Amino acid sequence: MRIRSLGVIDDAVVELSPGFTAVTGETGAGKTMVVTSLGLLLGGRADAALVRIGAEKAVVEGRITVSAGDSVVLRAEEAGAELDDGALLISRTVSAEGRSRAHLGGRSVPVGVLAELADELVAVHGQTDQQGLLKLNRQRQALDRYAGDAVAVPLAKYTEAYRRLRAVTVELDEIVTRARERAQEADLLRFGLDEIAGVEPRAGEDVELAEEAERLGHAEALSSAATAAHAALAGNPEDPEGIDAATLVAGAQRALEAVRSHDPALSALADRLGEIGILLGDVAGELAGYADDLDADPLRLSAVEERRAALTALTRKYGDDVAAVMTWAEQSAARLTELDGDDERIDELTAERDALRAELGGLAQALTDARTEAAERFAAAVTAELASLAMPHARVSFAIRQTEDPEGVEVDGRPVAYGPAGVDEVELLLAPHPGAPPRPIAKGASGGELSRVMLAVEVVFAGTDPVPTYLFDEVDAGVGGKAAVEIGRRLARLAKTAQVVVVTHLPQVAAFADRQLLVEKTNDGSVTRSGVKVLEGEERVRELSRMLAGQEDSETARAHAEELLATARADA
Repeated sequence: MRIRSLGVIDDAVVELSPGFTAVTGETGAGKTMVVTSLGLLLGGRADAALVRIGAEKAVVEGRITVSAGDSVVLRAEEAGAELDDGALLISRTVSAEGRSRAHLGGRSVPVGVLAELADELVAVHGQTDQQGLLKLNRQRQALDRYAGDAVAVPLAKYTEAYRRLRAVTVELDEIVTRARERAQEADLLRFGLDEIAGVEPRAGEDVELAEEAERLGHAEALSSAATAAHAALAGNPEDPEGIDAATLVAGAQRALEAVRSHDPALSALADRLGEIGILLGDVAGELAGYADDLDADPLRLSAVEERRAALTALTRKYGDDVAAVMTWAEQSAARLTELDGDDERIDELTAERDALRAELGGLAQALTDARTEAAERFAAAVTAELASLAMPHARVSFAIRQTEDPEGVEVDGRPVAYGPAGVDEVELLLAPHPGAPPRPIAKGASGGELSRVMLAVEVVFAGTDPVPTYLFDEVDAGVGGKAAVEIGRRLARLAKTAQVVVVTHLPQVAAFADRQLLVEKTNDGSVTRSGVKVLEGEERVRELSRMLAGQEDSETARAHAEELLATARADA
């Protein structure tokens, strides 16, 4: 990894080798920046506070060796990334304003893509994880994670049934709780549908009646206008001497007919006058028919207005026009059918709920059985690890309990409380020595013992996690002496099958590393490119001496450091 402008680190390169790498240095020198940098590369949350004061941005770049065809490579290629000679290049930039950008294999990608790859690339274990494991829900999650498919498969079935039961219960409660409201809604819908059915509106009827009312309301004026127009076009029988348009046009046509043979242009005009005469006749005939057909019956007008009033009463309540009223009626009829079916739906949901509760009880029992079996293996594995960590007489076990609840699901003949992860309360117990009763690890272990128990748990996890790299961030805190030597030895054994990186303050642990990196500050308080270096030979002895006694040149510390290195080499 190359780290620039991150925390106290100005510009440094961290070269991690295969096997076991220990990262050491004075308190505050920036060792934890290795963990922070790796977290950023793996999609961790960006924080502007990480950017070195005075810098515009912090940049972390990493080169991770991967195997062609594995799931990490396939996901990276889906995101557009390209491999660089069998390695995946990842970079993360955090600006002083808190904005973050991520690149994978030369392509800009969402930070979430890095997080997707994280679980398959690196397992990070630190003191935060230890504290988290003191919580009961985290202990259950840890057990489930250790158990693998033995728990994951029945848990997936249980979760699916649990979600369905929750959905059915919510719907059933809603229907029952809102029964009165739904009954009131149904009554209102019935009233509206009955009112509309009583009027029996037709589509477009309101427009037709409006036109008819307008015509009937002005029948006298319309009749007078049509009669006058007819007289102007075709003459008035009561005034034989009057001049009308048809007579004038006919006279004009006759005048042109007499001379049309002498000029084609005049002949064409004569033809047009003939057409006008025909058109005038047609219009006059239609005017006569209109006047004859016009109904000025006040009774019909009254009926039309009455019908319009009935339609208006509907549009005031159910829509802007008759079409909207009919749409409301259609939708309300469907809703009423749904509401009227509540009783039947309640019966269906009740039966489904009871069946799901019974199914959930069976799945919960299977889940408990799988956890119980996995807990025995997990506890045995952790107990064996404790023997390697200078706690040969300690015993770890799990308590798997259920809480009775009259409203719960029936498991093994009794109703118990249930949740999204089953019915089990899982608690990790420790008996530190023979004769001591098993107690919760938070209460049954001293600080050093707790660190060793947690480390044992982490090591057991590491043996089951299918990831190539493990990072331990000072999980050896609170441990010293012989126990620290055993921790170093155990981590070295783990490093035979995986890459292990340990940020540590213990020389007993660092001595077992295949490579030791020293992080040190310059005089101005920063870590530069030369501030992270590989220790070999005399330099490594001096650093171990400092870690042992705080004095690099102490002969006693040097002798002890050389003895630690010799012990570690003998174990290799």
